[in-house]
Amino acid sequence: MIFPPDFTWGVATSSYQIEGSPLADGAGLSNWHRFALESGRILNDDHGETACDHYRRSHDDVALIKELGVDAYRFSFNWARIQPHGKGAVNETGLDFYRRLVDSLLEHGIRPFATLHHWDLPAILDDHGGWLNRDTAYRFADFTEIMTRALDGQIQDWCTFNEPWVIMHEGYVNGAHPPGLRDLAHAPTVAHNLLRAHAEAVRAYRANGSHRIGIVVNIEPKYAASDSLDDLEAQARAESYMNRLFIDPIITGEWPQPLVEFMGEDAWREVLKESTTPLREPIDWLGVNYYSRNVVGHKPGGFLNTTSVRQPGTHTEMNWEVFPQGLTDTLLWLSERTQGLPLYVTENGAAFDDPPVIGGRVADAERVDYLHEHLHAAAQAIEQGVNLRGYFAWSLLDNFEWQFGYSKRFGLVHVDPATQKRTLKDSAHAYASICRG
Repeated sequence: MIFPPDFTWGVATSSYQIEGSPLADGAGLSNWHRFALESGRILNDDHGETACDHYRRSHDDVALIKELGVDAYRFSFNWARIQPHGKGAVNETGLDFYRRLVDSLLEHGIRPFATLHHWDLPAILDDHGGWLNRDTAYRFADFTEIMTRALDGQIQDWCTFNEPWVIMHEGYVNGAHPPGLRDLAHAPTVAHNLLRAHAEAVRAYRANGSHRIGIVVNIEPKYAASDSLDDLEAQARAESYMNRLFIDPIITGEWPQPLVEFMGEDAWREVLKESTTPLREPIDWLGVNYYSRNVVGHKPGGFLNTTSVRQPGTHTEMNWEVFPQGLTDTLLWLSERTQGLPLYVTENGAAFDDPPVIGGRVADAERVDYLHEHLHAAAQAIEQGVNLRGYFAWSLLDNFEWQFGYSKRFGLVHVDPATQKRTLKDSAHAYASICRG
């Protein structure tokens, strides 16, 4: 594997998944903490009250990141920790936590990559409609202004949203995330408001910041189960819904036509009557989170009249196929679609049933293989001309994995939930060796 000498090596986390202390020091309630405390929402009724206790252990965790030898750390802000009411007054104590985190990163020579929103919305904004309410976009722009005024001198790489598709689909269509709604008819409105929020935030950043801002999308490349016309059309619908909905309006100013045709223009009436020009705010880079592929076929009555076709081979604990070629294909597809925009792999990793800690070691051979195979796939994309600037392994720590609680472990670092002791897995040592060249 050959990577450019200035290639960025990093690890990634998100606020609610690791911080704990979600209501400490004047923080407001987030939609995710409220959702997790509702019995039956999360596997084993787990929640983020403690998580990885990063809020109280951030200095030690930064030292751990330094030990890995990476260049960069991707993290997110808990909006409700900084603006408890989703607007108005700033909780300076909450903001100071992130100031200290960034200071510590810079002192250790680690480049901060800051995500403004990684799914945890102030609960009070959820009470007013969340992402069904277009006003939330303007509240997000205000939040962006607060953060960039406070930290743009130290943070040079910003991201508006992590995986807006997941916010839309899991929160408003599938119901597994807050606010727990289940209606495909919500998709156009929520997608439009998220894209509007992204564009408003970029404009707010340009007025206050002087470095780089982008967005992170999750891409699951869709492969047709056969060459039949029905399966090819199913593949186009699935790709439009998941992979193009949050890229095309930003890059080309168009809504994915196969999705509009399937849902019907009546469903998109309010969206289509507005110009997409305000959504096409130029970005400096695009992040992609890649985990697996999806082979789809036609199935009347299935979601979008499609069905997923399970493939043989290795699957992770998330039941995701291990398919490194999909990362190469994804990067090539994005490079062509965005006309060579700088790309980062902002998440890539796997949950496996790790062995226990024995003698201070976690022998997670499957994750070691996964990392090597996917980094080789990323290197192949670079060889084929993709402007790939960096790679972030997901995740630094075993953490709260949303509706799966603590049952799925993605971390390079094992976290004992009883003691919070951190233990570097074999995959952490392997990744450190790669990062150091």
